[in-house]
Amino acid sequence: MKLIESFVTYLMAEEKTKNTVYNYKLAIQEYASWFIDIFDKEPTALYSQNVKDYLQYLQFVKKRSAKTINVKLASLQKYNEFLIVMGVQNELVISKNMKKKIQQDYASPAQFSEKEVHKFLQAIVETKKVRDYAIVILLMHTGCRISEALHIELQQDLYLSSSELVIRSGKGDKQRTVLLNQKVIQALKNYLVERNVHKYKESPYLFVSNKGPKLSRMTVNDMFKKYSKLAGLENVLKPHALRHYFCSHALENGFDVHEVAHIAGHSNIHTTLLYTNPSRTKMLDKLNLL
Repeated sequence: MKLIESFVTYLMAEEKTKNTVYNYKLAIQEYASWFIDIFDKEPTALYSQNVKDYLQYLQFVKKRSAKTINVKLASLQKYNEFLIVMGVQNELVISKNMKKKIQQDYASPAQFSEKEVHKFLQAIVETKKVRDYAIVILLMHTGCRISEALHIELQQDLYLSSSELVIRSGKGDKQRTVLLNQKVIQALKNYLVERNVHKYKESPYLFVSNKGPKLSRMTVNDMFKKYSKLAGLENVLKPHALRHYFCSHALENGFDVHEVAHIAGHSNIHTTLLYTNPSRTKMLDKLNLL
């Protein structure tokens, strides 16, 4: 859709981060796909009733959480503003009462058990894919976001001799330095042996693929789906789940909240505090002892 591409240009002119632009674009594409499936035509404007129906679809058909729905709604609201600027429509059709109320979960955001994460990791080991193994080990032991990992530049950001990784493309364009343990260092060294003879070895980016000099988010998503299936997991383990895994396990193993917040790049300490809450399974285990 030409309107969506114009929307991307509009966001870039506002100096939104690449990740924000990507997420906004994806949200609008998903809405457009839903609209086309129902009405057999592309949406040329936003209508309040359509948006309400779409939110119902996300909640009851796709089983999306209130938090996810509100993120999608924020993207549609921004798109609505863009359509007004473009003269496509002249009013905001998204009201504040459309926002879903979020009940704060008491349990930790970590969704996968340690056993499930290790089954996922073993599936990669058995395929002997050193690049994929390096990515997963990096996410597991640093808690970095997948968008941050894909932006790592080999010469500029990675310092194996001093066990350091500089994250320059953090959320909100914040920079931080992360320490690397020996598991991460060894996994990266093994990958670099293969990378040094890769056809895209001159790429500035650490993680390359056969398709191009920079590994794409889409390829990573497909990769995680494949290994989740090979590991026999009931649900797809996504890259962000490894960030949750790191935060929970770092706190369980003696790191304090401020240390984990710094490593993970949390701007709000309350985000990190969520990981101090027990999982649903652990709470049930304790209740059964009463």
